[in-house]
Amino acid sequence: MIKSILAAAALAAVSTVAVAQTPPTPGSDHSGHAAVPAAAAKPTINSSIKDLLAYPATAAILEKHLPGVSQHPALPQFQDMTLADVAPLSGGAISATVITAIDADIKALPAG
Repeated sequence: MIKSILAAAALAAVSTVAVAQTPPTPGSDHSGHAAVPAAAAKPTINSSIKDLLAYPATAAILEKHLPGVSQHPALPQFQDMTLADVAPLSGGAISATVITAIDADIKALPAG
């Protein structure tokens, strides 16, 4: 019993040392976790729908061109997709023209 406890403790210690010695990957903090930007950048037309809805200015743009999108019952199924990803599944509601108009409105937003 004690041998198995000591073996488990030794294995845990070795695992901890191995993790502690793993060099950070580019774009991460020194703990190996992804670096978190100080301020989230303004989403673009290539951002997920969830990210576009999380930023008030782009959420308003989506609602202007796609009324009710933020309350759509299927939002959990498509929120991690981009508008271009959802377009073929939208039955024509998200056309290339709509995406172009949304993109123009996003680009017209002030920086920052």
